[in-house]
Amino acid sequence: MHGLQLTGDLSDCRCPRERLLDRDGLRRFCLDAVTGAGLTPVGDVFHRFDGAAGVTGAVLLAESHLAVHTWPERNAATFDIYVCNFGSDNAAKARALERLLIAHFAPERVDSHALTRGTAA
Repeated sequence: MHGLQLTGDLSDCRCPRERLLDRDGLRRFCLDAVTGAGLTPVGDVFHRFDGAAGVTGAVLLAESHLAVHTWPERNAATFDIYVCNFGSDNAAKARALERLLIAHFAPERVDSHALTRGTAA
């Protein structure tokens, strides 16, 4: 399948620390961001680790997935967005979701990569 995969490593996040710790808040944000970007959630799972550890979560999309991981002890977060382009080009929606995630965590530094997967039909 032809698609776009975006990854981001967000360092020195300036967001409130609670955003890196709050499982339910991160879930709500991700679901809102996905729909706000024009993508279609079909399921999700989010887990908060014990103590001051962070959250890991995934939103399954009709178009593929979003995965997010936080490291409050490092003021950091990472994400992986993959959208397939079966039937329509979803690249702009993936980029919109990427911008929303970066704004949410407000990192000082972003290390991002884009990978075109598969071949266009």
